[in-house]
Amino acid sequence: MSSVASVHSLWTAAAGAPGKIPGPHIEYAQLSPTLIVLGAAVAGVLIEAFVPRAARYYSQLLLSLVALAAAFAAVIGLAAGGFGSSKAHIAAMGAIAVDGPALFLQGTILLVSLIAVFTFAERRLDPAAHGKRVDSFAAEPAAVPGGAAEQAAVKAGFTTTEVFPILLFAVGGMLVFPAANDLLTLFVALEVFSLPLYILCALARRQRLLSQEAAVKYFLLGAFSSAFLLFGVALLYGYAGTVTYAGIAEVVSDGAKQIDPALAGTMGNDALLLIGGALVLMGLLFKVGAVPFHMWTPDVYQGAPTPVTGFMAAATKVAAFGALLRLLYVVLPGLRWDWRPVMWGVAIITMLGGAIVAITQTDIKRLLAYSSIAHAGFILAGVIATSEDGVSSVLFYLGAYSFVTLGAFAVVTLVRDAGGEATQLSKWAGLGRRSPLVAAVFAVFLLAFAGIPLTSGFAGKFAVFKAAAQSGAGWLVVVGVISSAIAAFFYIRVIVLMFFNEPKADGPTVAVPSPLTTTAIAVGVTATLVLGLAPQYFLDLAGQAGVFVR
Repeated sequence: MSSVASVHSLWTAAAGAPGKIPGPHIEYAQLSPTLIVLGAAVAGVLIEAFVPRAARYYSQLLLSLVALAAAFAAVIGLAAGGFGSSKAHIAAMGAIAVDGPALFLQGTILLVSLIAVFTFAERRLDPAAHGKRVDSFAAEPAAVPGGAAEQAAVKAGFTTTEVFPILLFAVGGMLVFPAANDLLTLFVALEVFSLPLYILCALARRQRLLSQEAAVKYFLLGAFSSAFLLFGVALLYGYAGTVTYAGIAEVVSDGAKQIDPALAGTMGNDALLLIGGALVLMGLLFKVGAVPFHMWTPDVYQGAPTPVTGFMAAATKVAAFGALLRLLYVVLPGLRWDWRPVMWGVAIITMLGGAIVAITQTDIKRLLAYSSIAHAGFILAGVIATSEDGVSSVLFYLGAYSFVTLGAFAVVTLVRDAGGEATQLSKWAGLGRRSPLVAAVFAVFLLAFAGIPLTSGFAGKFAVFKAAAQSGAGWLVVVGVISSAIAAFFYIRVIVLMFFNEPKADGPTVAVPSPLTTTAIAVGVTATLVLGLAPQYFLDLAGQAGVFVR
């Protein structure tokens, strides 16, 4: 009864003095990268509503590129202004961290998204339908596959230009995810970038049913993981009486100093902390694609339109690992002895599981999916290091890996037969004789995935393994090196298939892309070689960005 009276007195006090309610204090300039992207996404929705169909493609493409470039410029401006180091702080009333790791990861996500837009906009790979150029996306996504409505849309030459604002909404959520400084902001950001990805996965022009199956699997498993994360948030709130990262960390390290009377029965209860922390970790490990939360990855990577697969494989990993790092290093450093053994186990089974199962794959997209699972294990080795070197090595690895991944999936879009993309490995036999340049470029990406010296993959693996070894995780590094050797087998097997096998008479052709996809592949190759041959500047950059604000 007393609590009802206190709430009533608060109401009457607020009503009696309306000028006393404090307004929120938002640092708009420091949140500008996210605001630019989300503002452009809303503008993209308005373009779909009001601009004539013929002009939408160019309007959306221009808007997306300008918005992502402007947001990247804003990130550079904030870093140059010292917000990654001396001026790092918590903005938006404690909801968002503006610090080195956040800006580095946001810059990586924006660059990756900018390149991904080029692959989304590609319209030269499929033969023209009814005199109109077509892209990778269904003409009428809401229509039944093969139905009359879809056939009419294809005949009319429709293209799905709404993929651009959907992509921008996903990017907006990804920018907030690694910078979130309380658990509710983390959850909202997770949903903001997950829901657009579920939609994008279902939009393939060819093999529509496979694409829709991938989207449904991703949606159902993603809903499960979101529920785990939200339940974990509730338990951590019951433990600490707050959802802010700093507040939870303080209760973990010092015990509850000022006990909230409403939560006096649960605050400081270690069972809530351990179960809640484990559930939130499960939600993040699902997004990362770590074993045993990886089962969605191969099916979704195979079924989604390839430009979406490339974007998802690169950008989602960057955002999810950023959030995972912040959770473990800012919220739960006091629990290090509890979570490190668990993460050791997850990293080991992820490295070995991804590498061993990849050997059996016969589809190039599924092979790259299991490869990405193995890479999640390698990155977890850097996370487990719990040192500044660990953070900076993970940041560098994420940047290097994302460009290799985007480039590799962009090459996959070029190899085609009558049914669209030829993703069966057997069809890639002799590709090196048919199209030496495309095969050579793909070989560079495969060597980078394998971690061969003079590629970005080697520099990234060396950095995370060194950080892990220095933190006492020597056995983990041994398992990582063994997994890398296993993985190298299937990468080199694909290179042998392309260059040393005879091409089949009815084999696929290599489509000539427009300058958009050519640019995406060229950027991937350049980043792979530059980060492999001269990684020191970028390692230093990641090192300067490796300190979280608390």
